[in-house]
Amino acid sequence: MTPTPHLTELAAHVERPAPFQPVERSLLPHAGTATVDIVVPVYNEERALPGCLRTLHARLCQDFPFPWRITVADNASTDETLATARRLADELPGVGVVHLDRKGRGLALRTVWGASDADIVAYMDVDLSTGLDGLLPLIAPLASGHSDIAIGSRLAPGARTVRGPRREFISRCYNGIIRLTHGVRFTDAQCGFKAARTEVLRPLLKVTRDDAWFFDTEMLLLAEHNGLRIHEVPVDWVEDVDTRVDVARTAKEDLRGLWRMARLKASGDARAEVRPRPEPAAEHPDAVLAPSTGRGVLSWEVGCFLAIGVVSTAGQALLYWLMRGWWSPAVANLISLFGLTVLNTEANRRLTFRHSTTAPARAHLGAGGLFVLGYLVTSAAVLWFKWLDPGASPAAETAVLATASAAVTCVRFAVLRLAVFAAPRSRTR
Repeated sequence: MTPTPHLTELAAHVERPAPFQPVERSLLPHAGTATVDIVVPVYNEERALPGCLRTLHARLCQDFPFPWRITVADNASTDETLATARRLADELPGVGVVHLDRKGRGLALRTVWGASDADIVAYMDVDLSTGLDGLLPLIAPLASGHSDIAIGSRLAPGARTVRGPRREFISRCYNGIIRLTHGVRFTDAQCGFKAARTEVLRPLLKVTRDDAWFFDTEMLLLAEHNGLRIHEVPVDWVEDVDTRVDVARTAKEDLRGLWRMARLKASGDARAEVRPRPEPAAEHPDAVLAPSTGRGVLSWEVGCFLAIGVVSTAGQALLYWLMRGWWSPAVANLISLFGLTVLNTEANRRLTFRHSTTAPARAHLGAGGLFVLGYLVTSAAVLWFKWLDPGASPAAETAVLATASAAVTCVRFAVLRLAVFAAPRSRTR
């Protein structure tokens, strides 16, 4: 990945922004005063850009109750996109243009958002796949101070989408992986329809590193990790069949990004200098509170533990299958289970229960007891299966072993969380 320039260096590329367009007070007596900068990132979109800007501009002039401007962020287009954007900016009041010499949607958004003087910044894709009826519901909770970031969601209740089964499957799988590995609450990380309050967004931009499509997910993971309030708007969304996204390459980069974010959280480097809104106080004076470790702690622990468990179970099954040709079921299971237990415990100590103060020696000692339990249960399952079907293949034995390991995993999580990595608790008075 290309190193990201410092935010002040990025701001130097920004041309003079267009003035904010005033609101017609006679038509909208309750108009707000928060200024909104709507960014449209483009790359080789000379054909789609005129229709997008004219449609968006007309909608904003008609019934948008906040002072606004549109900023076209051209990131290294090689066709006539930049010339088209400048011509439209001369034609349409309130439209500005920014040109970047490097490609990348994340880079374009970080550049324009980081330099914007608006109270609220937003972005939408040039294809206008997301219906503009969702724009005001996206901005309103930010202008009122209710939320810090607002996102359009194609997976939230009430959303209506039209897209092929392939993209539907990929989208749901990707968002499911995010929830499983990071324990997040938002449902759709990559819908091209987002907004944020500038004052809380700038500290996040200093931590973000991705210049491409993972930028959206990275920003949301950082926002939730730092206790910011994310508002979801169910949207109407129609797939653009002329999309330029390389799905396979993007999926690969997204998985790398999720792993990088997990490591960033575990190291403590995902903290940004933001001031999240205080959580509501406990209703009962004797309520038992967990230590202040951020929002969604249990969700994070469950998701991370399951992800590590899936990898460990697959690794144990593979190792067992490889060694089964040389040793008996009991010996092959012992070696494979021991090796993966050590790796599993260390991964859980560093990632799943990262806020625990349990010493490494105690963690591995406690896991050792669970190792004995797991070995007895899984070995008994395999030997019992062999007794029932003496002619069973190693592949069938491996399937039985994996099933027994999954059952043991549930018991391991409860014991690790409640005993081995138990966090000290305190009472509020």
